[in-house]
Formats: sequence, structure tokens, C-alpha cells
Amino acid sequence: MRTITADLYQERGPRDCFGTFCVGAGRANEALRYDFTEHLKTAIASCGFRYLRFHGLFHDDMAVYREDRDGHPIYNWQYIDAVFDKLLALGIRPFVELSFTPRALASGEKTIFWWRGNVTMPKDLAKWGALVEAFVQHCLERYGHDEVAQWFFEVWNEPDYPAFFAGDMHDYFRLYDAAARAVKSVSPVFRVGGPATSSNRWIPDMIEHCVSDDVPLDFISTHTYGVEGALDEFGRDLHRLLEDPDTIVRDVRRARRQILDSAMPHLPLYYTEWSASYSSRDNVHDSYVSAPYILYNLKRIEGSVDAMSYWTFTDVFEEGGPAPTPFHGGFGMLNLQGLKKPAFYAYEFYHALGARELTCEDPDAWVCHDGDDIQALFWNYRKSRQGDVPNEHYFTRDLPPQSSQEVSLAVESLTPGTYLYTERRIGYGKADVFDAYRELGCPENLTREQVAALALCSRCTPVCELITVDGTFSREFSLAENEVCLVELKKL
Repeated sequence: MRTITADLYQERGPRDCFGTFCVGAGRANEALRYDFTEHLKTAIASCGFRYLRFHGLFHDDMAVYREDRDGHPIYNWQYIDAVFDKLLALGIRPFVELSFTPRALASGEKTIFWWRGNVTMPKDLAKWGALVEAFVQHCLERYGHDEVAQWFFEVWNEPDYPAFFAGDMHDYFRLYDAAARAVKSVSPVFRVGGPATSSNRWIPDMIEHCVSDDVPLDFISTHTYGVEGALDEFGRDLHRLLEDPDTIVRDVRRARRQILDSAMPHLPLYYTEWSASYSSRDNVHDSYVSAPYILYNLKRIEGSVDAMSYWTFTDVFEEGGPAPTPFHGGFGMLNLQGLKKPAFYAYEFYHALGARELTCEDPDAWVCHDGDDIQALFWNYRKSRQGDVPNEHYFTRDLPPQSSQEVSLAVESLTPGTYLYTERRIGYGKADVFDAYRELGCPENLTREQVAALALCSRCTPVCELITVDGTFSREFSLAENEVCLVELKKL
């Protein structure tokens, strides 16, 4: 019997909400869409995300940059204004990624993704710096110093990966230096950082470079994923979850150690992308297994990182082109029709936890409180028995759990009285919208009636009852493999 115990008088302290600090999206232009906006409203309201990061702010579809006949820059901020105005109105701030190179400023023709983001070095770093400075100055004038001082400016995306940057580390440092100094020229308190690398790379090199060359650096950012296989936005490759379930945990702890051992040991660490897989055609993203996978990792890296930005909140995402089917392994917590995947509920449950965390020794549980109200979140993550079967084949199958565990939950020192007990679960057949979609035969297009039916299947329906507590709450649960349970006690 697994035992989870906590005592209202034994607090660990304020809850660390690093998991909902930031969330990812595809590219800036997608934020102009109605469905993107509606999905973001849902994600903010249910999951409490505070920052949003995306690619392509300077891409040509944002109409930011052109030059006159004499080569003088002409800036246009109207589309960026529309995006940032929308985010702030919805109650979320931009985690600004400065990318990619506008065609008129690019040194070459190399691009990435269906929407062809230019990944070559600017042909003139002085003009690149001037673009960044003008952009930040515009943000200051439009939104005010106090607001922009709460933003983050991250230079580029995964420059260590050749598909994302046509240069080497030293080229990136030149690009970064020009951008960082431009940001600081507008205000010394505005935050700028990088290197935004894939797989935790260049962290010691970045810090050493900035220290030795006196370049501003306010935070470290990088990425991590728990999968093996090539970068493949078009779904031509196959991927498999790494056998070691603690791969991401070790990545994060190693990155923190690299910072602690550096000349700038107090730098914040932001993972501006993470998920089970870096492919937007990997069906693990749609599976119920993703929910406990997310919580398993967040629990184990708590205290080692300042933010883990899940990639992404929506399947309104076009790196490989428009979504080919309603469920195609897209990164999003919400699919194109706004149907909630199990990953969405993992974050909703995480957000539902109270402001104060209680001491709890179970490595797969949080117990928290808000005054007399108690919340307990626990899960039974088991690495899938897929062997050599790739995710794209394995996670499209019917995958009923093969085992379960008995769990005893006890919380002591509660105020005696009547409580509203609420229990919600995610798992096989529970808020498992892909399973319902699979039973429909995985249609390439959905009727309105099918969308409505799937929306019902995607609901996480609570079980509620009134209970009397005399100081201690205790209950036993049977928790299936890869099932998640949220228990809430509200004092009446």
C-alpha cells in the first residue's frame, strides 16, 4: 500500500508555481487568429499561465522590417502591437523571443518550417541591433517602463541546432551581443538572456563569454525533451520515449549545477521549451500518458529551475503546415477544435493546488492548502512498455492499463467540521479524448456533432460529496497505471 501523509501544521512553505510561469506557442502571426485567442483564454483561466513565448516575431508575415531604396530601415509595429495588446488584455505577458531574421536583413536564403523562417545571420549586425533597439523602445513607449520591465527578451531559438541557425556558437555570440546591448540601451533594468539552446547546450560557454566580454546576461534559457529521433516538423521521422524516465530531471539539475559552478551562480534558469517530444507529429502528445509524465517531471525538478514552459498550449501551430487531422500528435494541450487533451488537465490540476505546500515525502504527490481548504494531487506514472515500437505507432493503439496500485491518503490537523469533497481523475477512459476519437475511427475531418460528442468525452467530471471531518481526513484509492487524481476538501 502506497501511503501519502501530510499535516496542516507542517508546511514546506509557499508553493513554487514554476510549472505555470510560462507556456509556448508556435509563431507570432498565429496569435492573430480567433481560435488561438479562444484557446489561450481557456488555458489562462484554467491553468494560470503568466507568460507566453513563441517564434517568428520578426518574420516577414509580421511585416516588421523593410528597407528603402537607399538601404535605410523602415519599421512597422502594427502586427506586433495587435499581438501584444491582445496578450496583455487577456492577462498574460510576452516572453519575447527575438527571431528570426527579416528577409530584407538576412544574409542568406536558408529557412525552416512550412512558414519559412529565415535562420541566417543578419547581413549587418549594426542594423540588427538597431532593429532590436527600435522595437524595445517602441514597447517602452506603448506599454510603459514598469510593464516592459516585467518582460523577458530571449535572443533567438536553438542556435546550436543547424536547422535553426546558419552559424556556429561564436556567430551566435555576435548576434546575442548586438541584441543584448540594444535591449539595455533602452533601459538597464530590462531583462535579456539566452542561449535558448536545444538539449541544455552552451550554458558554461555563454556565461564565460558574457563575463569575459562584459555582455549583459540576466538569465539562462535552454530546452529539453524526453524523446529520441531527429527534428522532424513534417512527421516523416519516427520517435521513441527515452527509456530513462529521469532524463529531463537530470538535464535540469545538470544545467542548474553548471550555473552554480560558474562566475554568475545566481542567474535564473528558464526552460523555454519542454515536453515529452520535440515532434509536432508525435502521438504521445495526445495520449493520456502525457498527464502523469508532465507531473512526474515537474515534481522532481521543483527547486532546480525557475520556469518550465510547456511546448505548447494549442494545436494552432504550423511548423509543419496546418494541422492535417483533428488529432495528429500536435504539441498542444488543446487540439485545433479546442478539445482538451489529458496534458491540459495535468496543468489545470497543478494550478488548482493551494498557495501553501505541506510537507509530503511521497515523490509523486503534492499536498497543499489555502487556509482550511486542502488539495492533494497524486499520480501513478509508469513508463510505457513500447519496446522498439515508435510513439507514432504505439500511442495510436488502445492502451488499457496493465496494473494498478492501492493508495492511502491521510491529512491531519484539519479544522473539524463539514467539507465538500471533490475528486477528479485523468487516465485511460477518463478525460481521454483521443481514446474517444480513436473509437470514432480517427476521421480526418469532424462533423459539428462529433466535435460536441468528443467535447463531452474530454470533460473531467468531478465526483462530489459532503463529508464530516474530525481532525483527520483519510481515504483509500485504487490508482490505475498512468492515472492522475486530484482531491480537494473545501471547508463549509
